[in-house]
Amino acid sequence: MNPNDLIHEKSPYLLQHAYNPVYWYPWGSKAFDIAKAQNKPIFLSIGYATCHWCHVMEKESFEDHEASAYLNDTFICIKVDREERPDIDAVYMAVCHMFMGSGGWPLTIFMTPDKQPFFAGIYIPKRTYSNRIGIIDLCIRVKELWLNQRQSILESASGISDELKKAFAFSSQSQTLDSLVLERAYSQIQDQFDEQFGGFGSSPKFPTPHRLVFLLRYYQRTGKNMALHMVKKTLTAMRLGGIWDHVGFGFHRYTTNRQWLLPHFEKMLYDQALIAIACIEAYCITQDRFFETTVTEIFEYILRDMTSPEGAFFSAEDADSEGEEGKYYVWTLDEFRQLINVTDSQSCLWESLFNLKAEGNFQDEATQHMTGANILHLSTDLDEWAKQTGINPAELYQQWDTIRNILFEYQQKRVHPIKDDKILTDWNGIMIAAFAYAARIFNKPEWLTIAKRAAHFILTNLYDDQKKIMFHRFRQGEPAISGNANDYAFLTWGLLELYRSCFDITYLKLAMQFQQTLLNRFWDQTHGGFFLTEASTELPVRPKEIYDGAIPSANSVAFTNFFFLARLTGNAEFEIKLNELANAFSGTIQPNPEYYTHFLLGIDALLSDTQEIVVVGNPDSIDTKTKIASIYETYAPYQSVLLKTPQNTALLSEIAPFTTSMDSIEGKCTVYTCSKGACQRS
Repeated sequence: MNPNDLIHEKSPYLLQHAYNPVYWYPWGSKAFDIAKAQNKPIFLSIGYATCHWCHVMEKESFEDHEASAYLNDTFICIKVDREERPDIDAVYMAVCHMFMGSGGWPLTIFMTPDKQPFFAGIYIPKRTYSNRIGIIDLCIRVKELWLNQRQSILESASGISDELKKAFAFSSQSQTLDSLVLERAYSQIQDQFDEQFGGFGSSPKFPTPHRLVFLLRYYQRTGKNMALHMVKKTLTAMRLGGIWDHVGFGFHRYTTNRQWLLPHFEKMLYDQALIAIACIEAYCITQDRFFETTVTEIFEYILRDMTSPEGAFFSAEDADSEGEEGKYYVWTLDEFRQLINVTDSQSCLWESLFNLKAEGNFQDEATQHMTGANILHLSTDLDEWAKQTGINPAELYQQWDTIRNILFEYQQKRVHPIKDDKILTDWNGIMIAAFAYAARIFNKPEWLTIAKRAAHFILTNLYDDQKKIMFHRFRQGEPAISGNANDYAFLTWGLLELYRSCFDITYLKLAMQFQQTLLNRFWDQTHGGFFLTEASTELPVRPKEIYDGAIPSANSVAFTNFFFLARLTGNAEFEIKLNELANAFSGTIQPNPEYYTHFLLGIDALLSDTQEIVVVGNPDSIDTKTKIASIYETYAPYQSVLLKTPQNTALLSEIAPFTTSMDSIEGKCTVYTCSKGACQRS
């Protein structure tokens, strides 16, 4: 079969569809010009390479010659990778929410050649069944309406487009966000907490790690034990559950049930980074090695399976392999018994511990039937199991390590899920932040080296220093797609964590530069806040986001970046924009602050008694290293630390003028502590 126009793309998701009988076009003027010339509406399909239901719809309809014939006859068909084009996804996902009250992928939009939508849905089957209309019947209806009642479609599309303009309008109000909004968020989160299984709500369950970080910071502020309990319960349940890959490590994207058992098996880079950050902070408060181990194993997975030879991080791994969801990760009972090669009593112990059953515990989501396969999951951790069985804990851990390695070696011989190996600036920024943060807390210089290497790749390959242009995506030697607000904000986050961990002032200077670029190119001069795209957009509206979903919004991350940059540098403009950003969304956030928990970290920071600490000394001296280590011993997430050395004095004075008069006393390491604009030697 001849390929369609997607054959020239770099996106793994688009290339998956390059040989579909649906004649796909990538998003661009060519497709819209053809739609106008042929007088056809647009069928826009948005998804991503590792999406299970995207694969289902492709197999049912896009690879099917009958369904494809209807699609080609009725529409000009455009395929978009949501991870490459989050701006397109944001606009048309807003349309989906207008139609359905919810969203998801694959996202399906019908629109005019002028990009005005008139229908939105998510997964659509080939044939109509129950109350769900099929793609063939939709094509028949749309073609008839387009030919005979087009004016009604155009009027409907015009009305929807008018409403769409309101989707990215946010409310500000004179009342500032204060501690009451933190209390309200906590109360709303507590109301949703699942005491039995951890997490929030019923199903599906997502990790939402920035919500956990908010609870940890809230615990630090108030001392309310329930806040810490919710975090510990949730992280522990996730780590014991089927959402965690017990053999190869790493977290799957979400589970379809309350118990954290039945995941959609795709693994996303951002989930690994954000959950690692939540575990780092949980460790800071509890000193529980369980959380350190989880971070270590997440990173082991990332370095083994999700890191390019040059040191940057890949995007995701698929849920499916060999056409089946989860096939790479599940085990039959017979398979498990044959592989582990231990005594019958030991086999029974491990079967019981990991809840393996002859009929399986993996229920197919579509048919609701047991598949005969098992997802490894624990009802209790190994320490508790050792107490219950009387087995020495060290011996139990050694047994599991041996068994896990046997299972892993066997698993490696299976057909591996597809890896989406594109490199995204924003997602890499989050993972750089995670590695740098963990290096600082756990004293792991090798993790700092990993973070630096990834940052070097991004700065070398996805940033044009001459033109001051950031790119969003890199694959097969090609940087492409103009950077969006997420790219600038998230990379700045990573650079700030790098500076806080190694005090290389180059990272701080770049963080300032990218935050300034964000202001210059993305700031809404009328209403405040950051648009997702620059002004020259090809979309019907310019999207702006504040909701903290699977990943935090650019506005939320930029908000916390402003806080640290203002405190580290004393930059007055950053301080002003920090407060303007807080006010820009205040009216939207006030009623339901639980949806904006990363943004609330910035509010918490503004309301906290924070310190800016300047350490003046030789970076290689034991005295300097000891003082810095002692500063970081205390969990103080909003504390800002600068290191002034003989080598960086001039540059630091340029970036942070308030440090100019701070000198070492008698050649010894000297510490200055600043609070509320006043500094003193401590």
